[in-house]
Amino acid sequence: MAKKTIQDVNVAGKAVLMRVDFNVPLDEQCRITDDRRIRMALPSIESVINRGGRLILISHLGRPKGGPDDAKFSLRPAAVRLGELLGKEVAFATDTVDADARTKVAELSDGDVLVLENLRFNPGEKKGDAGFARALADMADIYCNDAFGTCHRTDASMVAVPQAMGNKPKVVGFLVALEIKYLADAVANPERPFVAILGGAKVSDKIPVIQNLLWLCDKVLIGGAMAYTFSLARGGQVGDSLVEPDKVDLAKKLLADTGDKLVLPVDTHCGDAFRGDCNKQVVDAGKIPDGYQGLDIGPKTAQAYARIVTGAKTIVWNGPMGVFEIPPFDEGTKAVAQAIAESHATSIIGGGDSAAAIEQFGFAERVSHVSTGGGASLAMLEGRKFEAVELLDDE
Repeated sequence: MAKKTIQDVNVAGKAVLMRVDFNVPLDEQCRITDDRRIRMALPSIESVINRGGRLILISHLGRPKGGPDDAKFSLRPAAVRLGELLGKEVAFATDTVDADARTKVAELSDGDVLVLENLRFNPGEKKGDAGFARALADMADIYCNDAFGTCHRTDASMVAVPQAMGNKPKVVGFLVALEIKYLADAVANPERPFVAILGGAKVSDKIPVIQNLLWLCDKVLIGGAMAYTFSLARGGQVGDSLVEPDKVDLAKKLLADTGDKLVLPVDTHCGDAFRGDCNKQVVDAGKIPDGYQGLDIGPKTAQAYARIVTGAKTIVWNGPMGVFEIPPFDEGTKAVAQAIAESHATSIIGGGDSAAAIEQFGFAERVSHVSTGGGASLAMLEGRKFEAVELLDDE
């Protein structure tokens, strides 16, 4: 699945249209509270400007509805922060394809950077409008996709724009190249034993992932609230735990079809309320009393999962083992995260809550890869092909 990267093309004296993910969190004063996504785009950005390219950056931010509150979704704060990180002026256009954008693009000199306003301010972005895409494509000589978090989408900037580029170079940035290397290539040809750890609230959210990974993996460890639906399928007592009764038959089929590949918790840390100071007890799996809900895997499960992880050569983790935001129900997730960090495996953390957890526990620097896209990483683990990536130039 390897694609040509921005480093593979000559950008000197050329305009590069780069789709980035500047969908950063903002406070009520429109100040950026976490600039990680901007910082992660810097290698691709610097590759262009340091080699004399003219860089046009496009991104979405939030979900503007076309109303008076849309101003809070402006990308201007992102442009200002990027300028601070680069130590140079970054121009900003107040629209995407209209007069200000066209003027600012024409004014670019080699090595300059321009950020266009939020793509979703134009209805053509979500509609995949060909005219909107053509207007963007006409601004540049090269297209670069470095927005993995939206690679599973078919928005205009992801699909219609590179299509409109015709025979012009269409490449990936370093971030997307890294995601492909780990989430697609490493998973497709894993060193074994290959262990997947899946958590989170709902079985329904992870059905395609579970089904795909059960074919690929040697073991699939289940945690989080989805474990209680499997427990119900085994005839267990789940008390007041979060379950999906309509998925019990599917859970039964998965258990019947996969033998000992699918590994479930053997004990549960539960509480009588969704807070840290509730009454707590550890019980065997399937024996959660009425009035209590499962909030984490138990200590025996944490030890068993850690042993399996320790012997793995490839690990994929997507979804926490419990309510890791509320101590002491973070213990199971922390034990699994620590085992991954201490392993010698290729370890891939699939974005979203798993990425937040590995950061929270201080292990992010000790794993092979933390994905930048929650939904996109899930989709790739499902084995889905991304049109936004497929139509880019092969290596």
